[in-house]
Amino acid sequence: MDPMNRGPEEFSHADDTVGSAGAHAEPGAGPQRPPRDREPATAEFPGRSAALARTVQLVSGDFLLTVNPVDGSEIENCPPGDIPGRPARLTAAERAETERAGRPPLPAGHLATAPALLERRDERARLVRLLGRGRSVRLTGPAGSGRSALLDAVAADCAELAPDGVVRLCGHRRSPSELLHELYATVFRTSLHRLDRTTLHERVRQIGAIVVLDDLEFGGATLEELLRATPECAYLLATTPDVQAPHSESHVEEVFLSGLGRSASLELLELAVDRALTDEEANWAGDLWFESEGLPLRFVQAGALLRQRDQLRGEPNSLDAYGFPLEGAAEASVFSGEGREIPLPTLGEGAAPAALLASRLSEAARATLRFAVALGGEVPNQAHLPALVGDTHADAALGELLDSGLLSPVGARYRLAAGVLTQLEGAGYTDDAVERAYTAAQHYAWWTGHPSVAPERAAAEADAVLAAMSALVPGAASEHPATAVKLARSSAPAFAAGLHWTAWERALRIGSEAARLTGEVAQEAYFHHELGVLALCGGSLDRARAELEASIALRGALADKRGTVAGRRALALVEDRSGGLLPGGRTPAGDEVPAARHEESQSPPAGIAAVAVTAQLPDAGPTLITRRATPVGSAMPKARRSLLGGTRRNLVAAGAGALLAAVLGTVVTLGATSHNSDDGQGGKVKQQQSADEGDGGGGLNADPNDPGSTASPGHKGGSAGPSKPGTTPRPGTSGQPSPGTSDSPSGHPSTGPASPSTPGKSGSTKPSTPPTKSSPSPSKSSSPPPSKSPSPSASVSASPPSPGGSSPPPSTKAPPPSPPPSKPPASTTPASSPPTRTSTGPTTSASTPS
Repeated sequence: MDPMNRGPEEFSHADDTVGSAGAHAEPGAGPQRPPRDREPATAEFPGRSAALARTVQLVSGDFLLTVNPVDGSEIENCPPGDIPGRPARLTAAERAETERAGRPPLPAGHLATAPALLERRDERARLVRLLGRGRSVRLTGPAGSGRSALLDAVAADCAELAPDGVVRLCGHRRSPSELLHELYATVFRTSLHRLDRTTLHERVRQIGAIVVLDDLEFGGATLEELLRATPECAYLLATTPDVQAPHSESHVEEVFLSGLGRSASLELLELAVDRALTDEEANWAGDLWFESEGLPLRFVQAGALLRQRDQLRGEPNSLDAYGFPLEGAAEASVFSGEGREIPLPTLGEGAAPAALLASRLSEAARATLRFAVALGGEVPNQAHLPALVGDTHADAALGELLDSGLLSPVGARYRLAAGVLTQLEGAGYTDDAVERAYTAAQHYAWWTGHPSVAPERAAAEADAVLAAMSALVPGAASEHPATAVKLARSSAPAFAAGLHWTAWERALRIGSEAARLTGEVAQEAYFHHELGVLALCGGSLDRARAELEASIALRGALADKRGTVAGRRALALVEDRSGGLLPGGRTPAGDEVPAARHEESQSPPAGIAAVAVTAQLPDAGPTLITRRATPVGSAMPKARRSLLGGTRRNLVAAGAGALLAAVLGTVVTLGATSHNSDDGQGGKVKQQQSADEGDGGGGLNADPNDPGSTASPGHKGGSAGPSKPGTTPRPGTSGQPSPGTSDSPSGHPSTGPASPSTPGKSGSTKPSTPPTKSSPSPSKSSSPPPSKSPSPSASVSASPPSPGGSSPPPSTKAPPPSPPPSKPPASTTPASSPPTRTSTGPTTSASTPS
């Protein structure tokens, strides 16, 4: 038989004339159901396809977060108009409804009467009195001592003491930040809005309530942080003795809760069995009281053992498999003597009764216990038990387990009671734990990803989902990590949309490890992206940058364009919050910085003004070009990365340009002032020459008939030698020979300074050896104008080039003037100063070798 097209005989619908699709069919054809894998050409319900991708948009701080289970969550700056304002407080009726929804659901089936609160009158009155004074109290007692029952009674007594009433919270696997968010959501009317840390602390400081916090798991400085964040709240903290005590300056009162007395324990046992105890049962209960130190949980479980004994001694069919009484049950009882003789449990079985209690439960209840052991003590919601166990009536098993004292409420769900998990593990309930966890993971992967499941329902089942996920990593079989990846991928968006971000982070980390084991690169990239978005919402910029860069790298290798774009957008927000650009002058989206126009300055795309960057530039100085020590993409110090991280390359380029301009300027200057040869220079004045104006154009104030004037136009340049400091050369005739030693004809310089003129010749002379090209350093040569007074004139000139082609840099400091000597000073070369009119006769300056 085809399971998709079943015949009429299977469901006895041979006379049906209307199919499931609503179309009339022939008589006897049965319901005509189309195959599920066949898609219609046109969608009948256009909105159904969009519901498969359950996207939720919420506000986190000043971010707008779109939870997208397909490509990853998208985050952007929230527009100012979309940020919710200050919410209103919930009314008393709304708070009561919220408290009722936060309690665990009532299990189906018959439940025993709730145990009375015995021997707790003094503790109850003291707690109410301290809370009424605004003092915080820490109630410490061992597991199973009845702390939760006492909290319920005290919360009922303090309902009208605080303006915001009583707030019930659960501290099991909760951090202080998560508890503050839950406290805020309980008092204020808010939806799809998660505050940042600063705003959250500002809002919770205005809450004035009595906070009843059960199963607290932290103390010390962490508890002090919670108390300081809510100064207007009075806390009633319930914890075990192994939790760290609060600080002495916290001013938290301590109340210790011990076990019950012997008489109260026997009374509690009688209330549990709803009859008087026999002498044998009373003696057995006394021994149990001594062994268990009067813990109420042990006597609740002992009452369940006695009830099971009563059922076994009566008719075996008096109750059905789920504990419901049958119609016409037998009237036999333990007092009629018609039942079977069942001995009392031993003292060891009474102290650790989990295995014995489980052996007398229904098959569905035992299967539920096996699932709870596989999930680390977490009991699935009763709505999931029929699918997990495979029994349509398995939801009644939860009531059976709770009636036996094997479960205890924790927040909005149930867990195995204290000590039960260890006892069941010793009884062999862990033999198929991995397979049970694998079955639960498959079921939760389908359920959390279903569009009809609200995020709040998925968040309420987060502990069981995470337990199933953790049991499969690394896993005993190859399909176990793959199933963990599917479960993490389907549940993480639901936890994010349900504002249970602690579970969201745990699911992402478990899924990332599972994806690494299976080698699913695309899934691993998704988990890295989500972890980066979560870190960005929490303000951890360094961790967000690392996660997003890893996601972008993996998606880039897979050519996932949409995912890469989403990752780069989130990374751009990280860089915007950190205040800098990515290394290399690129934006986080991978685009180059746009070129600036000539009429405007260039600003980084991250939003930093150009003035803020230039204000940090160093003073002008030598540019040092070094190799970058930090590789691109690695973490750099925040202060350096914030302002100069994106302009480092601009600084290096500017320094290199300045250096190149200086070199080019030096080359141009040397080319303009070089004196390689006298050929083709015309009448240009060189550093070693005097001005030559023989054209009679009035260039210089010199008499052409004066022997001290310059040479004729045929003369191609006089010579000027360096003056000895302290002496002033006198004017003479440039064409007259000067005593001294001239250059040798071979072209080798002599020991004395070279003289451009040769004795016995006048007019133009050329050096015997052409000068060698040199590159002296640029200097300024100044020649004073001719003076009519006989005072000496100072001349600053460069030294003649050396034969090696280079000359030392000239001295720019003028020699100090000296009075004219009585005798003409010795000079190796003719005077370099312009001729002056001193006498009618020619004067020849003496030249002596230096």
